[in-house]
Amino acid sequence: MKRPALWSVVLVAGLLSGCGSAGSGSSSDAADDKLVVWDWKSGEETAASYIEQAKADFAELHPDVEVEFVAQPFDQYYTLLGTAMQSGKGPDVMLFNGGGQLRDRTDALLPLDDYVAEDRKRLAGWEAFTAEGKVYAAPVTLQGHPIYYNKALYEEAGLDPEQPASTWREFVDDCEAIAEATEASCLSLGNKEGFGIQFFLSGLGPGVLSPQEYDDWIAGDRDWNSPRVRRIFELWKETGTAGMNNEGASSTLLFNDAFALFQSGKAAHIVGLMSDVGHWKDFSEFLDEAEIGVMQAPRAEADAEPVLPYDGGIGYGVAEWTKKPDLAADLVRSLTSKNALSAFYADAGAVVSDTTIDVSGGGQALGAIVSEIETGKPALHVALSSKTLELMGRLSQQILSGSTSVDDALKQLVDSDRKG
Repeated sequence: MKRPALWSVVLVAGLLSGCGSAGSGSSSDAADDKLVVWDWKSGEETAASYIEQAKADFAELHPDVEVEFVAQPFDQYYTLLGTAMQSGKGPDVMLFNGGGQLRDRTDALLPLDDYVAEDRKRLAGWEAFTAEGKVYAAPVTLQGHPIYYNKALYEEAGLDPEQPASTWREFVDDCEAIAEATEASCLSLGNKEGFGIQFFLSGLGPGVLSPQEYDDWIAGDRDWNSPRVRRIFELWKETGTAGMNNEGASSTLLFNDAFALFQSGKAAHIVGLMSDVGHWKDFSEFLDEAEIGVMQAPRAEADAEPVLPYDGGIGYGVAEWTKKPDLAADLVRSLTSKNALSAFYADAGAVVSDTTIDVSGGGQALGAIVSEIETGKPALHVALSSKTLELMGRLSQQILSGSTSVDDALKQLVDSDRKG
């Protein structure tokens, strides 16, 4: 099964008693001619050619240096990494999700600005791996939250599949038409892990916030009490009370059950991903390419300017404790080399950080996504701390169940974000 590369996962509670379960290899016991990498991607079949290309690129520069990739289980990854960081012993190079998961750990990372100056011009997505003006990892993929829709269900409901709704009112009307004509739900939502609200915030939020409020949010000047932020959470509640979601949304896993509902034709829309899983290539294995549409967030406020919400997806950083910082940085650069990233796109369907790579053969859905990258903005939820994201996940479940009001939830999020 594919493991999700969600860059804002919630931390697994508690730390393991030691690093023994983390697999072999740490910088403390590695020879001078060896580098150790921890990630959750290198064990996946679709990433095999990417890893081999990166290793080949690095071998041209350093033929006598061995590189060992240790693929960790994704659901334990940050716990294992936390243990290594506490001990100051672990891999030389580490994979991170962009945003809070990286920014919460920069004390254990080496700033890479002096090493990646040339790459800054070639690659996109750096902001997600930057903290206090310093770069701590190089982006491998771009990750974002397009709204996918099923064109076949639109046709079955008598809707124009090439003209999806541009306003929230139109979207609700379309959902009602789909409900009357088909057995599909309007939205596929998985919020058992609390991830569904993150996707909803970033996917639908651009249709609510004004451009200035959007930019302020990303910059850290967030007003959780503003009418528009409140409106996003009201829409979240509305999808539940109006029956727009699949049944049991709060007990449905986003990875990968909610994606399975969409790709099996049991839901007409889903806020998905650009890369890795729950994305255009994943869906095209089950739906005809021509059936997969991509739409902008429907406007709930007239002056909102919907954009593609995206950031750097995953990226490799260098451990502060490594004894071989120059070699480790060269390996990071090899992991973002054009040949390696081209292989990652070809085999995994990743929207990679090198935007010069030709993706014209990816189909209409990918073409629609890539066409919006230049005008896109960072995803709203990526600006939040891991602590706030975890709280938002719990509160979002309570909002859907009716045990917490939107106002009470926002009060708690205000306090968390200030402390985070």
